Amino acid sequence: MSVAFCFLACLGLVFMTNVAKAFGVTDWLIDPAPYKATITHDSVSGNIVLDNGLARRTIRTKSGCATIGFDNLMTGDQLLRSVRPEAVVVIDGVTHGVGGLDGQPIQNYLDPRWLRTMTPAAGAFQFVSMETGPTRERFPWKRRPEWTSGSAPWPPPGVAVTLHFRPPEKDAESAKPCAALVDVHYELYDGIPLISKWITVRNSGITPFVLKSFTSEILAVVEGESIVDPKTPDWEWRLPALHVETDYNFGSGASKGANPAVSWGPDPLYETQVHYERRTPCLLQCKPPIGPDQVVAPGAEFESFRTFELLPDSKDPERAGLSERRMYRTIAPWVTENPIIMHVVSSEPAVVRRAIDQCADVGFEMLILSFGSGFDFESRDAAYQATIKELADYARARGVALGGYSLLASRGAATAADNTQGVPARFGVMPCLGATWGIAYLRQLRSFIANADLGVLEHDGSYPGDLCDSAHHPGHRGLGDSQWVQWKAITGLYRWCRERGVYLNVPDWYFLNGSTKTGMGYRETNWSLPREYQEIIERQNIFDGTWTKTPSMGWMFVPLTEYHGGGAAATTEPLKDHLPHFNQRLANLFGAGVQACYRGPRLYDGPETREAVKHWVDFYKAHRAILDSDIIHLRRADGRDLDYILHVNPGLNERGLMMVYNPLDHVVKKRLHVPLYYTGLSATARFREQGGKPRRLRLDRSYSVDLTVSVAARGVTWFVIN
Repeated sequence: MSVAFCFLACLGLVFMTNVAKAFGVTDWLIDPAPYKATITHDSVSGNIVLDNGLARRTIRTKSGCATIGFDNLMTGDQLLRSVRPEAVVVIDGVTHGVGGLDGQPIQNYLDPRWLRTMTPAAGAFQFVSMETGPTRERFPWKRRPEWTSGSAPWPPPGVAVTLHFRPPEKDAESAKPCAALVDVHYELYDGIPLISKWITVRNSGITPFVLKSFTSEILAVVEGESIVDPKTPDWEWRLPALHVETDYNFGSGASKGANPAVSWGPDPLYETQVHYERRTPCLLQCKPPIGPDQVVAPGAEFESFRTFELLPDSKDPERAGLSERRMYRTIAPWVTENPIIMHVVSSEPAVVRRAIDQCADVGFEMLILSFGSGFDFESRDAAYQATIKELADYARARGVALGGYSLLASRGAATAADNTQGVPARFGVMPCLGATWGIAYLRQLRSFIANADLGVLEHDGSYPGDLCDSAHHPGHRGLGDSQWVQWKAITGLYRWCRERGVYLNVPDWYFLNGSTKTGMGYRETNWSLPREYQEIIERQNIFDGTWTKTPSMGWMFVPLTEYHGGGAAATTEPLKDHLPHFNQRLANLFGAGVQACYRGPRLYDGPETREAVKHWVDFYKAHRAILDSDIIHLRRADGRDLDYILHVNPGLNERGLMMVYNPLDHVVKKRLHVPLYYTGLSATARFREQGGKPRRLRLDRSYSVDLTVSVAARGVTWFVIN
């Protein structure tokens, strides 16, 4: 994004901000404190209202139960245009709505007067009672404060309500009573326009039933755009103004590609829309693409995945990204953990001990026995596990967490019977986690981690959503339940790790189930390019990867030894012979607050390299809180001019930290326009360059300053702002 675009977006934001201030309203991204979540229940109307001053959801409970209002209080927009059931369940082949109202005359909008004559949906589960209370943690998390400067609460504070539904007296299709009871759960969080929703299904009968499928959220919302003509191949629909994710995530390193349970589609009831083919995507449905096809025994309970709905207040991509990053810090606060990591390429005890000693000496906090190191996570040998435990104990005593790498997908553990349904596996071959091998593999990882007391699991090829149609695996019955069973298996491992305080590096979008890092966004073969190319590409990857990820949510890579080829021109070893390059990589990464996998046998090979590594580690630790904070994207690296980023956090004393890089072979002196709105500063700002004397600058009406910088040839500088 250009500086000019950022400036124009900031001007629009400034106008909104000044109007808001005139009415005594604060920006929740600057100060979330005023926006406390509440639940009110009107005994006369029966309406339940979840409201935190940013988002409001209104649910009717008398004469039928359904969501009748979904308000974006920041923009004043009503998202809802039509009433739908609160959920849909398919039990023993019979489809049941849960709540809902009949009688809305048209689907373009919902006139409150129509609600007086609308009636409970025929044949649907009916509302019985409700409970309210605080939010609850989705699973236990043992936090590691030594790896983070934050103190995000868990669970996120807010309010919760559960609506209890009973089945209709007689099933309309099967003419027999249904033994299922359905609870619909909602949470609204403090300080963020974010609502969570999920369902549980209980068996109150004396015989099992099969929950074939479910839809835990259905919203008929205002369309993102109205187009009359048929869609052409060269454009995509603009979706409604609602960001939706679930924790049923897999199969991608980005949230956009890892949301198989979120579907935006046409609304078949919306006959009065303007699109001639009635294909406008304005109906949100959250459901598994297949299954879950789960048997629910008498007295047992099934719990769905969680849906998270974030209401945007701007189309500015930076603000939208800040909102998503705030969402992840809120509902997955372990992503704030950001240990400094080395990948050691040998598992020989002497080599590992030397690497541990170097990590401890310069301040690295984690050592991973890398792929290709010879480390065997699947060894059942007690003596081998004891050797690894000795190394883990040695590392822990020196303030370093030790763990290792394991590959799940793209390996020969699968058999042809695992994937015969005609859909190719994501990575060519994928072991079924419901097969005997898959069950034993996950059990082995838990056993090894516990026996050796490891502090990190790097899990490559995590379950990507593959199906399995085997009817002979002990963990699942067939194709219909295979995806759900495997997702439950992998997330069960990850949640177990979080409960033990085990850090997770997973190249997939498992953040909402305990993962802490995925790839920042790089192509592995780029690290076999000549060193000078890697420097610019690295800063580009970080710039691009932090629009929706915090710095701590993505890893980068530094090939100290050869990786994917490239020879001597691509590698950093011998480190002392390529010290300017190594120093630049350290400045790129620690200056962005992004940790890399420094992969090699050692971190330094002499006093000069040790000094460089320790300098940047000390810099990062001295400013850890602000460097782990959000990045404002100012100018992307292109090798033609200065490139620079700005970390911001209005809750710190160091409100900002700007890194400026000069890729050119001569000194560059330039005046930079620096937007400071998200630092929370409004009048003046003090800029201190590399710990020098502060310069006080006055902010203009766009909450920005003009700063003159001079950066040495192929150099870097930084400014702390408070």
